[in-house]
Amino acid sequence: MEKTIKFLNDAKVFFVATINGNTPEVRPFGAINVYNDKLYIITGAKKDVAKQIDANNNVAISAILNGNWIRIKTKLVKDESIEAKKSMLDNNSSLRGMYNELDSNMVIYYLSDATSTIYSFTDKPITEKF
Repeated sequence: MEKTIKFLNDAKVFFVATINGNTPEVRPFGAINVYNDKLYIITGAKKDVAKQIDANNNVAISAILNGNWIRIKTKLVKDESIEAKKSMLDNNSSLRGMYNELDSNMVIYYLSDATSTIYSFTDKPITEKF
């Protein structure tokens, strides 16, 4: 998971693809966190993305960095624990203006059954499973 975390942090922006009925939806995200050896993302409960994840938790995540790109196929699992939410906000302090670990709008998910592959035009792919 270490190479995946580094890639996403270095890229700063990554894209999460969900399913909206029969239609794919893609949007940018920018915050990750590692807590209890799990990789987390955050969104708002009122957003369509949260509703789509709750309806179908199979997602794809992608980013590009310096001519390399990452593709992650995963299931997102909601974590409602205050400790995990606090850790997310403590490590992404810019989100504190939008979220509070005690509010009902903050939703965090960890990646489960993930296969992450970093691709390059010149090197062999690097795959991590977590």
